[in-house]
Amino acid sequence: MMPQPTGRLVRKDDGVYLVLDRMFKAPIEQVWTYFSRSPRLAEWLGEYTGSGTTGAVKLRLTADGTEGEWEDVTVLECAAPHRLHADVRESGQSHRMFAHLTEATGLTTVTVGRRLRSLVEEADAGPRWDYYLDRLVAAHDHKPEPDWSSYGPAMRDHYRDLCRELDRVLRSDAAAARSGAAG
Repeated sequence: MMPQPTGRLVRKDDGVYLVLDRMFKAPIEQVWTYFSRSPRLAEWLGEYTGSGTTGAVKLRLTADGTEGEWEDVTVLECAAPHRLHADVRESGQSHRMFAHLTEATGLTTVTVGRRLRSLVEEADAGPRWDYYLDRLVAAHDHKPEPDWSSYGPAMRDHYRDLCRELDRVLRSDAAAARSGAAG
């Protein structure tokens, strides 16, 4: 069975975020280790050095089978085991990320968000984050890793359509605000 796109776009005060959820039948503290311990993070996303308590970390993505460049990460908020907010700087640009974890009735829900710098240019973040989070589920459940080829091409149009539609709405809202201010 092919994986299905699960992300949604959410407008916040500081921009538009791609937001995705995954659920785990596990205590929140156990799931949190996949974000807070480098060996666990390496099972699904990449490795890090440094300390979140100092706010300075370096991250290298390895989920695509290659070792990426080390990226600077500024931890803005870390409230274990519930909230992690960070700015990730790659190739001279940064983007805001968050992970929120909640636990109820034996289930832990992970909500991950990534602020998009451009709806038009960053629609491809959707398939990547569906893939990364399915790798997280596979790591946690001790299952085989998903195959990237089931994500990128298959999901790209879905996320591009979401981004184009929201871009149209935002442009329409901005035009309406300009014409309202002029009248």
